[in-house]
Amino acid sequence: MKKYLLVVAGLVVIAGALAYQHQTKLLLALMKYQSANEYVIGPPRDIPWNQGPDEPATPLTERPPNIILIVADDLGYNDISTFGGGLADGRVKTPHIDELAADGVVFTQSYSGAGTCAPSRAMLMTGRYPTRTGFEFTPTPSGMAPMMSRISAEMNRGAPPILYDAELDESKPPYEEQGLPPEEVTIAEVLKEKGYATYHIGKWHLGRKNGMAPHEQGFDQSLLMASALYLPENDPNVVNAKLDFDPIDQFLWARMMFANSFNSGDEDRFEPRGYLTDYWTDESINIINANKHQPFFLYLGHWGVHTPLQATREDYEAVGDITPHRARVYAAMIRSLDRSVGRINAALEEAGLADNTLVVFTNDNGGPGYIGLPDINKPFRGWKISQFEGGIRVPLMMKWPAKIAAGTVAEEPVAHIDVMPTLTAAASAERPQNVIIDGKNLLPLATGSGDEAWTRDTLFWQSGHYRVVRHKDWKLQVTANPDMQWLFNLADDPNEQNNLAMSERGKVSELMALLDEHAANGRSPLYPAVMESAIAIDKTLVEGFEEGDDYIYWPN
Repeated sequence: MKKYLLVVAGLVVIAGALAYQHQTKLLLALMKYQSANEYVIGPPRDIPWNQGPDEPATPLTERPPNIILIVADDLGYNDISTFGGGLADGRVKTPHIDELAADGVVFTQSYSGAGTCAPSRAMLMTGRYPTRTGFEFTPTPSGMAPMMSRISAEMNRGAPPILYDAELDESKPPYEEQGLPPEEVTIAEVLKEKGYATYHIGKWHLGRKNGMAPHEQGFDQSLLMASALYLPENDPNVVNAKLDFDPIDQFLWARMMFANSFNSGDEDRFEPRGYLTDYWTDESINIINANKHQPFFLYLGHWGVHTPLQATREDYEAVGDITPHRARVYAAMIRSLDRSVGRINAALEEAGLADNTLVVFTNDNGGPGYIGLPDINKPFRGWKISQFEGGIRVPLMMKWPAKIAAGTVAEEPVAHIDVMPTLTAAASAERPQNVIIDGKNLLPLATGSGDEAWTRDTLFWQSGHYRVVRHKDWKLQVTANPDMQWLFNLADDPNEQNNLAMSERGKVSELMALLDEHAANGRSPLYPAVMESAIAIDKTLVEGFEEGDDYIYWPN
């Protein structure tokens, strides 16, 4: 008996040691189990979209334009063949997005609102900087910050460590309650007041409770991305690419499910009817066909091409033998996103609505370095989660055949804060009263109309201590951790290779004064940053960090 107890005790010790060594994997497995049992996810269902009138009350040419805003997620600048030739040295083209660009206006110096998604989306909806709304950081699901910190520490790549404050994290509201305050006025509310039928499909990331869900922020109806898988992981039609070098990817595979919700914020989840990008396109076309005789606004917030990397087998086979595997899956996801744009434009043509519909296409931020594909933002330097050009340069194009001539090119710097006032002007709607809108109407640039020349001198970006200003052709980036300044003349150096901060101290002082004035007139963030991640500017996450590499700490 004694010998038996010693054997059992020994096995317990060995099991404990093994468990300690593999604790993170066990925690991720537990998280996956908990996520699978957190919600009841129902079967696919038909979406009861509101049906517009059977006959038009006003001829199409006399109505305000229909408006469709399509926002991709984490798409690299070079992924669009109009801008960079396309992925895999030009093997992966985006013909439908290219066609949209050719048929309207392309803004050649267009910027996201931030280097991460949620603040950019808030600026698209409101036309206001985070220093006005307080919505400065991207909400992350429960458990993400500590798990990323843990995984990153265990990988020990030699990079500066993730800085995580557990006490601050515990003080924040739950993920579902971090969002755009209900008192902010969204473009959906402005257009609804004008008489538009308003619809949201896909990603929102601006809150799900307490009046912050899309159907509470001006959208009549919302088909919401409730979780983040494009298809179930074991679906026979899916090809997955897991990134074992990326803490974000490991968390997403453990935490996320295949689920949408309808007009319920975070509740009443059900499975989408197919691959997410295609399914949301199907439902967008249903909205177009239901609203042929009244003006409508559709905000299609695609999840593509954000991780987790999942493609349909058909798209995976269609893009050909691209290596590595993750690049091929990513290329297939780009193919599905491009197909979505083509199908929506075809549906507008078939419904006879194309001429008087304003279609806007953009992306929430630059492509990420954490997927390990080095050329996605080419020729620009940097990644998502930075405010180098690669992190904030994004496509922005508009097609409106009745008003915008095909082949129009606008070279002035523009940004996501300009989308809300532009759509307001297109609809001849009234701007919100007693609300400062930081953006400008882009239609004079797009149409060549207007009594005065359109000018833009200054744009700002801010994420905690990481502040950026572009004033005319000069761009200054300032971080407190590390204590660093980067100054570039974008007219001479659009790829930000030559830091002039030491040699142009007068220009640094001039731009610092603009940053300080911007901060002095702003408000504090709605909730604190709880984590700071070290982001290498010139390397993907696959590459090792070395002494002397440029990096920033990104607060979130």
